[in-house]
Amino acid sequence: MPARQKAPKKDVGELTKRQARKRADGLRDDIEFHNYRYYVLDDPVISDAEYDELKSELQAIEERFPDLVTPDSPTQRVGGAPKEGFRTVEHESPMLSLDTVNDADAFRRFYENALRGTGKERITLVGEPKFDGLSVEFVYDNGKLSSASTRGDGTTGEDVTANVKTIGEVPLRLGAGREVSIPRHLVVRGEVYMERPAFEEFNRRQEEEGAKTFANPRNAAAGSLRQLDPSITARRPLSVYFWQVGPSSSRVPDSHWTSLEMLEELGFRTNARNERFENEDEAIEWYENMARDRDDLPYEIDGCVFKVNSVDDQNVLGTRAASPRWAIAWKFPAQRKTTKINEIEANVGRTGKLTPVALLEPVQIGGVEVSRVSLHNQDEVDRKDIRVGDTVLVERAGDVIPHVVQVVKDKRTGNEKKYHLPKKCPVCAGPVSRVEGEAASRCTNAACPAQLKEKLTHYGSRAALDIEGLGDKTAEALLERSLVEDVADLYELEPDDLIELPTFAEKSAQNLVEAIRETKETATLARLIYALGIPNVGKTVATDLTMRFGSLEELAGADREAIQQIEGLGPTVASSISEWFENARNRKLVKRLREHGLDPRAEERGTRLAGKTFVVTGSLASMSRDEAKEAIVRQGGEATGSVSGKTDYLVVGRNPGASKTSAAEKHGTTVIDEKEFLELLGRKS
Repeated sequence: MPARQKAPKKDVGELTKRQARKRADGLRDDIEFHNYRYYVLDDPVISDAEYDELKSELQAIEERFPDLVTPDSPTQRVGGAPKEGFRTVEHESPMLSLDTVNDADAFRRFYENALRGTGKERITLVGEPKFDGLSVEFVYDNGKLSSASTRGDGTTGEDVTANVKTIGEVPLRLGAGREVSIPRHLVVRGEVYMERPAFEEFNRRQEEEGAKTFANPRNAAAGSLRQLDPSITARRPLSVYFWQVGPSSSRVPDSHWTSLEMLEELGFRTNARNERFENEDEAIEWYENMARDRDDLPYEIDGCVFKVNSVDDQNVLGTRAASPRWAIAWKFPAQRKTTKINEIEANVGRTGKLTPVALLEPVQIGGVEVSRVSLHNQDEVDRKDIRVGDTVLVERAGDVIPHVVQVVKDKRTGNEKKYHLPKKCPVCAGPVSRVEGEAASRCTNAACPAQLKEKLTHYGSRAALDIEGLGDKTAEALLERSLVEDVADLYELEPDDLIELPTFAEKSAQNLVEAIRETKETATLARLIYALGIPNVGKTVATDLTMRFGSLEELAGADREAIQQIEGLGPTVASSISEWFENARNRKLVKRLREHGLDPRAEERGTRLAGKTFVVTGSLASMSRDEAKEAIVRQGGEATGSVSGKTDYLVVGRNPGASKTSAAEKHGTTVIDEKEFLELLGRKS
């Protein structure tokens, strides 16, 4: 799947309020998309540096226009979402991300800010390798492992308890055979990873068996830990290092270094390269040594983490919305190599976007073979003057996503050829157009086979119509057997059609058909609009459209001027929507969906909860947390992620988060159960 195209960046100081709102909405959609690719699919499509640019720009906008900050903004939480198939676990305290620096001057500023914030002349730091793995929280009650969960979105994660139990380095009981003091309740955090030699051997076995191989150890570790069958995880060579005692533990030492010592004493594996420093010069020297030694380590690291040692000092410095002020990640420089572009081809994505992809002479960068690299769009090709046959400098920014830094023009022979995206789709030969103001060129044929697989999986995704069982493999199988030509064909499937498909039995075939037909009752107008995959229409824009248009038919009949009247929707988005509905194939698709009974109407906004702010914690029996938040907004209320002095109600379900209930008690927030919540909504329990 190609990378999303970033909108042109504009200086924040030049933005009007309306422009800022539009830009912020677009940035949130982009960041949410990239969080999903990185945290859920383990398949990022932009570099860490580009991702940081998106977040920095959004932060700048929200600092200038504080009233544009939304509860679901990525600046207010760590991005990402639990993967389908795993139970959701709410963390007792947020698993925050870390701000990053890239040079010694920026690191010294972090240290000086810490001195200024604590009012001290000197503070002790602790340095740790920054593992390139998967962060996991482990909970122990009375010395026994009770649960383990991935970081997820920082507030909730995936329950991987059964899977981590298969890792030999994870203690199932603490202090076994030793006389140590065991905390009654202990929360520890660590990194699950795969060592380089083990990864190479694992990939070799996978290749011999004709199974999927992985691009790097991080993807292999993440994919192994997220297996629904723990017996598969048990066959994968996973390892773990532990690096923190969670703040909700019943016993938290007064310094981070003492916490690491306590972890080791309790039987947790900590890293031997951890160090304690009395000043920033010692820390910088250690970082330089780690950068020099990184390739000799048996595991991959992409930088170093530095933390203020004293817990009292950490509390004084506090946290931002999504990151602590007392810790920083210092990334290593990106790794670069030169190679040659043998060919450039155009890939077609879900929305029809054509992405130029350079086919390279394979080159090893940071232990990974790189043979393909996205060139993003025609403007990027032209700006860097990239040609077929060029020698180019390729970088794995953040040690993950490769991209072309520049052309080595001194090595040109005169035989290089300029590249232009085709005027016709390379898959279906349909017309390719470029909307004014956009960098992307798109195939406008809604029936293009290259788009259809992605359209099917998007239509059934959790954020769209949430059709369980309609994933990549199913979509591919449906297309191979010519059972569908567009998403409307899904509603004509019968169980007998699916029996012959790989992995389908009578029961699973019946379940998928029922799940598809249930969307006629469960689909909201906003979800259906989002599910259609209209270019530039994310979840936020889809919701905004339902505020103006009461049905899909009404939206389809609107011209771009009517669409553009919606606050925050500019001409580019309005044109995308209008052109999509002007396409004859798309109009036919909408008509067929309505004929199949998929014709939801926009719900009128109520006022029962007007002016009230809610936080939901734990699991509700009658609805998911996302559905609860939607219900609050539909009744005029506001749903936020954390309890503050402005919170009116904390809705408590099963297994609530301890930090939120404690905060409610501190702020005097009214705590209600699910029955009382339903009564406020005007529903019967």
